[in-house]
Amino acid sequence: MRIAVIGTGYVGLVSGACFSEFGVNVVCVDKDQAKIGALQRGKMPIYEPGLETLVDSNVRAGRLSFTTDLKAAVDGADAVFIAVGTPSRRGDGHADLSYVFAAAEEVAAALDGYTVVVTKSTVPVGTGREVARIIRNARPDADFDVASNPEFLREGSAINDFMRPDRVVIGTDGERARQLLRALYRPLYLIETPIIFTNLETAELIKYAANTFLATKITFINEIADLCERVGADVHDVAKGIGLDGRIGRKFLHQGPGYGGSCFPKDTLALVRTAQEVGSPLRIVETVVAVNDARKERMAERIINVCGRPMSGKTIAILGLTFKPNTDDMRESPSLTIIPALQRAGATVRAFDPEGMREAKLLLPDVTYCRDAYDAMSGADALVILTEWNEFRALDLDRVKRLLRRPLILDLRNIYNPDEMAAAGFEYDCIGRRRNGMGALQPR
Repeated sequence: MRIAVIGTGYVGLVSGACFSEFGVNVVCVDKDQAKIGALQRGKMPIYEPGLETLVDSNVRAGRLSFTTDLKAAVDGADAVFIAVGTPSRRGDGHADLSYVFAAAEEVAAALDGYTVVVTKSTVPVGTGREVARIIRNARPDADFDVASNPEFLREGSAINDFMRPDRVVIGTDGERARQLLRALYRPLYLIETPIIFTNLETAELIKYAANTFLATKITFINEIADLCERVGADVHDVAKGIGLDGRIGRKFLHQGPGYGGSCFPKDTLALVRTAQEVGSPLRIVETVVAVNDARKERMAERIINVCGRPMSGKTIAILGLTFKPNTDDMRESPSLTIIPALQRAGATVRAFDPEGMREAKLLLPDVTYCRDAYDAMSGADALVILTEWNEFRALDLDRVKRLLRRPLILDLRNIYNPDEMAAAGFEYDCIGRRRNGMGALQPR
């Protein structure tokens, strides 16, 4: 089997590499000549554990290649996956589908023989029908079906998510398309992965509903954490107590400074807009969006209050810039809200992130970027943990105390034990947990 994947961003590159690992011949296409050239040299445009090795092995095996020539890639392909970006449209929050529709037009011109055109990008309900209309108008003679095959890849564990997914969702009205995609995913069928076949609209909505529900869980536990501080409860124990209920589940019940990334912010907003347009508003999701946006601002205010005003002349060390560990993705990261707020208050910011600083330097140019965690905290008035990278979980606390001007740590990911930190001589502020029988630190 031979497939083409249009777009070498996160979804396209990971999906293409993983399909090639199944033994499929895969050609990944992108208009960005520099990116394609880098991929051909074995240089990855994103950080994802295991991806470079996977790409290299399949390129050497002759199953995976990269090109800017879409027509050559599509010509003779059994399936073409559209995996281009669908960012939030400026002004109204709808998903920007211009890249998807442009790809559909180019695919239409290149089709030769029966082909399944698959939207892998996250797209609103109705997009698949529009892709079919675009292709049919451009090529009335074309022999094709359109399918929706949403991805459920978590950044930082995307390869495992593709190879051992909870489920595969395929939406299409064509029986030939079902058979072809069933054959493509046969390696997963053999390990008893549930494969769900639906119509186009259902598959498109499943993706949005899944991401929105997960974003809701995060926002829920964040608000519960705030309540815990007021009543003297411990959010970790609350999360464990409810997460062990099989109807709720333990995942995504981790408090923090708010969700970010490439999916949750834009997908919740896009689903809200879709629901409003069809007259079926999603009040819960609207609230989730509003609460999450406000939380990032409140976390900045919390840091300022605990450090004590005025902030002018104070230096804040920030550990972690990406929205989550094991990725270099800065999109909608809480750091993009929190750091500018600290700077507006007069603070100087020193920061370190294991993988995110190259992108962060473009978005946050007025930050001092450091060679490691200890360099960031040298001479700082407070240490703030924004992202729970593993290397931050076992800091040398004696060294930390010597480097900080004031032994103050604000841990927005709760990776340390409050009582142990207090015993080590730190002023330690965390989210939704008791500290020596007390709640959060009070402002100076």
